Amino acid sequence: MSLSSALEDQAEHCAALGSPFMARMLPLLAEVWPANSKLDAAVARFEGDIGPKGHSLPLRLASGLHALVLTGRDADLIAAYPPHSVSDTALKTALAKALNVHEAFLLDWITSPPQTNEVRRAAVLIAGTHALVDRTGIANVQLSELGASAGLNLMFDQFALVAGATRLGPKDAALTLTPDWAGPEPFNASFTVTDRRGVDLNPLDPHDPDHALRLRAYLWPDQAHRRALTDAAIRVNTATVDRNDAVDWLEQRLTEQPEGRMHLIFHTIAWQYFPPSQRAKGEALIAAAGARATPDRPLAWLRMEADAATRGASVTARLWPGDHLIQLGRADFHGRWVDWEYERA
Repeated sequence: MSLSSALEDQAEHCAALGSPFMARMLPLLAEVWPANSKLDAAVARFEGDIGPKGHSLPLRLASGLHALVLTGRDADLIAAYPPHSVSDTALKTALAKALNVHEAFLLDWITSPPQTNEVRRAAVLIAGTHALVDRTGIANVQLSELGASAGLNLMFDQFALVAGATRLGPKDAALTLTPDWAGPEPFNASFTVTDRRGVDLNPLDPHDPDHALRLRAYLWPDQAHRRALTDAAIRVNTATVDRNDAVDWLEQRLTEQPEGRMHLIFHTIAWQYFPPSQRAKGEALIAAAGARATPDRPLAWLRMEADAATRGASVTARLWPGDHLIQLGRADFHGRWVDWEYERA
């Protein structure tokens, strides 16, 4: 896939996810791309798919440009980015200049893969955890997130969810999620998180200014509501995210569950990025731990991941003892809507 095709492909995804600015900007970036430059050579060195399902070079480049705006390093780019509105010609001029003037910055920026914490995905984590607590009767919960990035969604018990007439979460919630909710409303099964930890190959510390910049830069410039939610989640974040291979880390983590606690393993749009061999190993480890689960020490695996369907991501859970597969519903990749299916048995 050429860079131009990858930019067009990413633009279509951005349009579908409610970012008209990104849908417009990325094709314009292709028009002013500096052929035969150091930046062009760096992109050419990436092997395999550089598009949204591979190295995500369009998002790496777009976030680097957004970082220049957020840090105030490029006045012309700031004037061309939201909330300002300029012509295509003016935007192309600003992009072309930024690619040239800030080449060294962008060369360094794109060496790291995308790092995001889409806080709105926590809506299905909240609803799913309430459902699993109700099923097990175990209100003490141990959280383990795979591919946790900065660990913002490890704090989902501090967020509120409004789904129809139902509100879940603490009264003094750090933020409130209001997805377009279809299907049965979730029910309340109060729980307490007694242990939370995550893992990532390259974890970010949201309280480090440079790391927080990366989180914010990957949010799209015309979606201020996502920035507000992310900032609110950063303020309350106390989660620990270890630097490790997720499956190797999980092997040890699965031994750390005392009686009277449900161990909830979860991930959102992360499993697909694990190598096939690691996915197979991880599934075998979780199934083996599930075989050892007891009613006083249940194990749950909550997943929000892409599948063969074309609308959003599948939300499912496996619960032990018994290895029950629970279909929870589907959700928008950015959590804008949830089609919930789960009802009490």
